[in-house]
Amino acid sequence: MGNLGTADRPLRVAIVGSGPSGFYAADDLLKKDLNIKIDMFDKLPVPYGLVRYGVAPDHPKIKNVTKVFEKTASNPKFSFFGNVTVGKNISVFELNKFYDAVIFAYGAESDRHLGISGEDLVGSYTATEFVAWYNGHPDFQDHHFDFSHEVAVIVGNGNVAMDVARVLCKTADELKNTDINHHALGILAESKIKEVHVYGRRGPVQASFTAPEIKEMGELVDCYPVVNPQEMELNESSKKELEEPANAGRKKNYEIMQSFLSMQPGHRKRKFVLHFDRSPVEILGKGRVQAARFELNRLTGEPNKQKVRGLGKFEEIDCGIFFRSVGYVGVPIKGLPFSANAGVVPNQAGRVMDSEQIFTGWYVAGWIKRGAIGVIGTNKPDSEETVKSLLEDLDNLNPCEIPSSEEMVKFLKEREVRIVTFEDWKRIDAAEIERGVKLGKPRDKFVRVTGMLSAV
Repeated sequence: MGNLGTADRPLRVAIVGSGPSGFYAADDLLKKDLNIKIDMFDKLPVPYGLVRYGVAPDHPKIKNVTKVFEKTASNPKFSFFGNVTVGKNISVFELNKFYDAVIFAYGAESDRHLGISGEDLVGSYTATEFVAWYNGHPDFQDHHFDFSHEVAVIVGNGNVAMDVARVLCKTADELKNTDINHHALGILAESKIKEVHVYGRRGPVQASFTAPEIKEMGELVDCYPVVNPQEMELNESSKKELEEPANAGRKKNYEIMQSFLSMQPGHRKRKFVLHFDRSPVEILGKGRVQAARFELNRLTGEPNKQKVRGLGKFEEIDCGIFFRSVGYVGVPIKGLPFSANAGVVPNQAGRVMDSEQIFTGWYVAGWIKRGAIGVIGTNKPDSEETVKSLLEDLDNLNPCEIPSSEEMVKFLKEREVRIVTFEDWKRIDAAEIERGVKLGKPRDKFVRVTGMLSAV
């Protein structure tokens, strides 16, 4: 059993998911002194996961990380198998026939619920579906968003909430030269929204967006930021939090929001309004969203450990569209242990486990491992920890029954699965860039799987 990864027998690893955590894991494995073969699977014909479908179109520099991933994919020990759904086209147990180890790195593709009345009303959406829609994700192109109302409400104050707010607040001219889905841009160009209100249940110091994101909200062409000066007043614990060097990012956020207090609207017609210490308790409306009700909160406790306490006082805001942006959660794959409460696959340093045992040879990395926290780069050390666990287990892995990628491909083709390779992806990539040139954009994405496959 101890010859895996040697000249006699390559270590065969399958990676499920082609986002950052999957690529970081592949890159780390390829750097080791091992005879190895890595096959990466994705349910879509195209790679890069949230870099392609989660990063805002007006933040192109963040997408430059794909150049690093492309270098990883060019390694002869690496193969990409797109348009293959693990759990449907091939089960997790069938993967075991062809691979000595499997790393599940398929992210967190669903969203958390608020658990309040009215959440399912027409006009109530998730940030997840809106972001995927304007980024051209094939699973979300039939979604309909109604921007015929003047007031939008967003609950949550992380970077995704800021992305949603910014896209709603920007003019079509500010977005037209990005890789935003042009169908979405056409609909957003007709938007009647004049006010975008963002609510956080804690105070301004505890907001989880980052400084560049909040700063941008003061630099928009036709939208100005508004903050209530009373909500910027801090309790003693929050003041102490600001003084700590570890909270330098929060301090920067607070300073930017303070600068909004003196900012004049000028000629700008739309407004972006920040609200703090407010928890949503109900979405109101007959048949569709008409208003949202919030409870006022107070923070109590020691610095960095403050708890939210409801005051029993309420306020309402009339609105026609409502977004929740309170975090992503993972979804289960049949046969793989899953914690519905946490929205992750239970694990120990990346080793998949349940309440009774560790599943030798199964590993997790990224958001499905630790939950949807951090930025793209956070996935690198996370994936490296998982790889370390895998390599520590090398002598205990059960060598697979059929150590052949060719046989795995044959197996999928017998099930009539149309596999998309990395070379095929490069053709899709080139076609999207060419389509974009005609529209003055960096690329114009195919928003249907059939379109992607036709470009191969």
